[in-house]
Amino acid sequence: MTMTYEEAAAAVTGPGERFEIVEETVEGVPYRLFRQAPPNLKVVFDTARQRGDQTFLVYEDERWSFADVMAAVDGLGAALVERYGVRKGDRVAIGMRNYPEWVVSFAAVLSVGAVSVSLNAWWTEDEMAYALEDCGATVLIADVERVERSRAACERLGIAALAVRTPPGRTPAGVDRWEDVVVPGAARPEVEIGPEDLATILYTSGTTGRPKGAVSTHRAVVHALLGFGCRAAVDRLRRPEEAAATTPPSFILIVPLFHVTGCVPVMLSCFSAGLKLVIMYKWDPERALELIQREQITNFVGVPTQAWDLLESPRFAEFDTSSLVSVGGGGAPAPPELVKRVAGSFSKGKPNIGYGMTETNAYGPGNNGQDYLSKPTSTGRTTPIMEVEVRDDEGRPVPVGERGEIWFKGPNLIQGYWGKPEATAETIVDGWLRTGDIGRVDGEGFVYVEDRAKDMVLRAGENVYCAEVEAAVYEHPSVHEAAVFGVPHERLGEEVAVAVVPKRGQMIDPSDLQAHVAQRLAPFKVPTRVMVLGQPLPRNPAGKVLKRQLRDEVAATPATPAAT
Repeated sequence: MTMTYEEAAAAVTGPGERFEIVEETVEGVPYRLFRQAPPNLKVVFDTARQRGDQTFLVYEDERWSFADVMAAVDGLGAALVERYGVRKGDRVAIGMRNYPEWVVSFAAVLSVGAVSVSLNAWWTEDEMAYALEDCGATVLIADVERVERSRAACERLGIAALAVRTPPGRTPAGVDRWEDVVVPGAARPEVEIGPEDLATILYTSGTTGRPKGAVSTHRAVVHALLGFGCRAAVDRLRRPEEAAATTPPSFILIVPLFHVTGCVPVMLSCFSAGLKLVIMYKWDPERALELIQREQITNFVGVPTQAWDLLESPRFAEFDTSSLVSVGGGGAPAPPELVKRVAGSFSKGKPNIGYGMTETNAYGPGNNGQDYLSKPTSTGRTTPIMEVEVRDDEGRPVPVGERGEIWFKGPNLIQGYWGKPEATAETIVDGWLRTGDIGRVDGEGFVYVEDRAKDMVLRAGENVYCAEVEAAVYEHPSVHEAAVFGVPHERLGEEVAVAVVPKRGQMIDPSDLQAHVAQRLAPFKVPTRVMVLGQPLPRNPAGKVLKRQLRDEVAATPATPAAT
């Protein structure tokens, strides 16, 4: 007999079950917690020691076993404490593309009680410098490109730098080489770590122009991780025929590890469950298809852009994708057409989507399989540790089905923003997180995200806050007025657009403006559509720029070579 969602959730979370839920108060706020949750992430990492020579990480021609990874974790942990003097609570920054050393660094930093600070590898020198100073990092572990990009900041701030994968002759003076410092298998210092100790800082773009460091405790990250496992257990109970996969579970890493999606539901899920993780050097749909076939990948987690790229590859039919059982991810809404394409293009691969944020450690409502096909515009339901409410402008819950701001509550939420108590108080109210998203919840608990209250563009899973881009645009000497907004894009979800009004007697060349912004911000924040106006920006009676009107105008105008 087929179980309802409620019946399956109750069975999975009942007394004595692996995901048993209890109610406890943490820091004065009542939460629903997993009774058997590990007290910290060090315990999660240490379970990997039992897996020995089983393959964990695959990167290009490299294959790292769980034993290899844990030996490196111990070696780096020893170096952090003994060579660099890292103590419990110190911040250690990680700035590199997706390498096996990123995974090792993350586990080592947390295992010695320090706080892992994830730096966006696409940031400019200025953005890197800001985050390093803001978090008060004591050590930076980075690849050569990021070491060189942050060298001046590290010298100015007295931050020790450890470089990974350094080509001969490219290690800057005063920077340590990984090979010279990390002794695999060295004795890792033991540090007592509690559930409420800080674990991670992930930077999320700020509406005021600078990113904010989202701070999570060990409890929060552990509960997000278990939340994904709980949802999978519920799905297996509801749809056992879909769970009967013959291929051992494995993931392909196609999103950055410095993003919460790559870090928690992908990398940490593999770490804790003993799954193979195949790391791509950079996103390339044909290379992804090769790896899916070669490594018999079962789970593809990315942004909708990447699912589109995979399906649109002219070589798609050349590869065997029959091992895939789940295709989807999050980071942006998926068009219903993509949901249908995924369902019809893979023999076993079912579409899925998750609605998570940096502030929720990626965990939130999820939709997959038949539920997703039935309700392709919904991001799905939460599992019992997480509560969701839709509230009006006064913070009061609205009736089922009515629109309002989506609020979340759960033990997986961030503690707040590093050094920004006012921003924390604005976002987290009595244990509830204000998402800034507008939506509704139907009678079955399915969440629908319909708009964003925040002035933000969601480009291929990257948050681009309009105020930050506008600030850079206004630094151009010929700009009088500017408004940044998102316009629909089939592959990216949204692309960044800007409408500008030149100063009297001056002209603005779109390509010149794009180059100007590119010198100040990461590439994904640079507007790809530039509209130069001969009249003031349209505003309402209160003086607010009518960005929706501008968005409609740009969306109706074909992109020109100068603006792409």
